[in-house]
Amino acid sequence: MTALVLHRFPLGPFPYDRWLDGLDGGVVMIAARDRIEGGGERVPDGPGGYRHLEVVDTFDDEELVDRLALDLAHEYGVTHVIAHHEADLIRAARLREKFGLPGQLPAEVLPFRDKVLMKQRLAAAGIEVAPHTVPGTAAEVRAFAATHGLPLVFKARDGFGSIGLRIVRSEEELELRLAEDFAPGSGPRADLLLEAYVPGRMCHVDGVVAGGRTVMAWPSQYQYDLSSFQADGGARVDLTLAPDDPLTPRLLTLAEAALTALGGPADHAFHAEVFHTPDDRLVVCEVAARPAGARIRDVLNAVFGVHPVELASRAATGLRLNAVEALGEGERLEPARMAGQVLMMKRPGTVRGIPVTPEEPWVEFYGVFAEPGEEIGPAAISSDFLAAAVLSAPTRTECEIRLRALGTRFETEIVID
Repeated sequence: MTALVLHRFPLGPFPYDRWLDGLDGGVVMIAARDRIEGGGERVPDGPGGYRHLEVVDTFDDEELVDRLALDLAHEYGVTHVIAHHEADLIRAARLREKFGLPGQLPAEVLPFRDKVLMKQRLAAAGIEVAPHTVPGTAAEVRAFAATHGLPLVFKARDGFGSIGLRIVRSEEELELRLAEDFAPGSGPRADLLLEAYVPGRMCHVDGVVAGGRTVMAWPSQYQYDLSSFQADGGARVDLTLAPDDPLTPRLLTLAEAALTALGGPADHAFHAEVFHTPDDRLVVCEVAARPAGARIRDVLNAVFGVHPVELASRAATGLRLNAVEALGEGERLEPARMAGQVLMMKRPGTVRGIPVTPEEPWVEFYGVFAEPGEEIGPAAISSDFLAAAVLSAPTRTECEIRLRALGTRFETEIVID
């Protein structure tokens, strides 16, 4: 068996050569130079422990990546295709379909990528979603606004990482947005999703499905506004909910129902975002059939002692899952501790100061992605960090105290002119 990994992340946090060492045909990888170097890593001179490592400058050249993936699949007799980035799910599914390989196929990916189809499936299953429409014209936007009021949320129908997401809060902002999205002569739009604004704190449930059942899952709560990533100069904290929090079982049950409604594959990681409204409703925002972004993967690793990407990748390739073999029917891994992440977004300017490396034993991950003297631009995506850390603690309360203390250090020690 040989796995082809489509990888647009840094290499260090994803040791597929070790995770999938049970594959007799090894691992073939296509990686992105811009992501490797952007993570502060050096691009390997050779295969770097893989059967074959192909490094492209960027995954933005879709035709090049498609051609390479096809050629490598032929050359190495690939039996499994792994992709854990939202932008590569369809590409991986098409490869599986072409070669008759196991895993998620294009028709199964679509409910997780097309937000309109996603919301239709969820609503049909009795799961609440935000009122929404695909406005073909500016007049349709105005009619939706007249019905649902402001704020309104504009997003790409197949978007990810909060790219292009805009919250319009005033009539003036709305008219500016309409002038941009519906310029004269641009024709009807079918790629834009318009949603009514849902107030409340955003929660997320992350985990892994293996063999058709959820074996890892836990909810967390963002303590910040996801859409503010380009304007937020402070520390952004996100942490797990406590086992005895009344929201915890509700979110776990809702995530399970959402996955059932969307028809996910037998083996995959997932990331479900859910609004908890002031009147105590749970409204599903989106569900992705891939691991969470940011450092949430490391948070789950700290909580369960098992990396979700390793677990999902081994499940997808049919390798033994030692971590979950002892689970009974309907059982999931139990959290060993609480954990969370504290983040600082990139913002334009010259970096003059970076944080002192924390040495506390509960720091599970720490990274700074710029150096003093470096010129950086604004965050282009919600996971475009200047600094990030993952901390753990026996309880959620203690975890939040630790996260906020480190966040204060980040705010003080990071200096950008």
